[in-house]
Amino acid sequence: MSADDARRLVLRAQGLLGAPDRRAGVHGMLRRLGAVQLDTISVLARSHELVPYARLGAVGRPAVEAAYWTPGHSFEYWSHAACVLPIEDWPLFAFRRRAHRERGYRWHRLEDSGAALTAVRERLAAEGPLTATELGGAKRGGPWWDWSQTKIAVEWLLDVGEVVCRERRGWKRVYELADRAVPGELFHDDLDDESCVRELVSRAGRALGVATVADLADQHRLSNASVAKALPHTDLVPVTVDGWSEPAWADPAALREPPRGRHRTTLLSPFDSLIWDRRRTERIFGMAHRLEAYTPKEKRIHGYFAMPVLAGGHLVARVDPARERGGVLIARRVGFEGTSAAALRSAPAVAAALREAAGWVAAERIRVERVVPATAAPALVEALGEATEFAPEAGGS
Repeated sequence: MSADDARRLVLRAQGLLGAPDRRAGVHGMLRRLGAVQLDTISVLARSHELVPYARLGAVGRPAVEAAYWTPGHSFEYWSHAACVLPIEDWPLFAFRRRAHRERGYRWHRLEDSGAALTAVRERLAAEGPLTATELGGAKRGGPWWDWSQTKIAVEWLLDVGEVVCRERRGWKRVYELADRAVPGELFHDDLDDESCVRELVSRAGRALGVATVADLADQHRLSNASVAKALPHTDLVPVTVDGWSEPAWADPAALREPPRGRHRTTLLSPFDSLIWDRRRTERIFGMAHRLEAYTPKEKRIHGYFAMPVLAGGHLVARVDPARERGGVLIARRVGFEGTSAAALRSAPAVAAALREAAGWVAAERIRVERVVPATAAPALVEALGEATEFAPEAGGS
């Protein structure tokens, strides 16, 4: 298949091409993607809120949280990173829970594991669900990784499947005993490791549309070797994509129906599953995107939390957003991809993405501080409309 065909398959699989399934809503989106990454950074909103917004439009943030954390709908566990996962996938992570048990620890070791684990189990049984703070405190007073024995114990019980994170409250994990949080028919570790990996690879293939072995492995942080071993036992079929240096695999159901429909125009979280794999993003969209939140300010190129802009099935720009009291969405930097002529063509789409984002976060005005190339600034500001301020002196031009 051509690279363009592959790109469209990917966009449809990710829910960004064609009519959004609003009836299925956020939970349906979660089941389709298989995993939504969590992250502490909040600019317009937290990343797990930005992901459904990108696909479904201005979904109310309380509705997003309710869809994720309604009991029996989902759970948080280690997948691509810390992710919200569909509750029906609980059995598929038995291989990871077993691996943690066999190792005996993850990051921290308990000083008195028997007493600490028993105390957490008893408190949750009697009072749960509880946060680490409610259990007795998460830290010992040092840096953020200086966990208390209580925090180490409850996180270990989460790793091995005795405890589930059933929601985030004030960004703190709320822990519950797994036999209470996971529906009875799903609460088992009966699948062997190969069965778990095989099913996760199949689901990753459906979520990605078309993918290399490394792409499939990255979805849930599996090894390339385990994915390669599982592939012949899945329903995914081998394909060749023009310009891809490695063989690829595709969902046969996706191949039977050519992708059609309207392309979504939107800002994307850097942690969105469409682009969280940087090598794959560059291969499919030609954008070398890196999160610069942890890069010193003076060394940043695109900004603290630069969000790629998806329009017409392509990544056409990056916006580094912020919010200001008084209902102002700030575009600290809008950087267009390609030539100056391409920037002028993309300006209306980028403006539409900014206007929709402003409406979603209840911002009445938009302030643009920097546009690259500067020649595209007039077209962008004109497309944004009257409620826009261009203030190059604030961020340079």
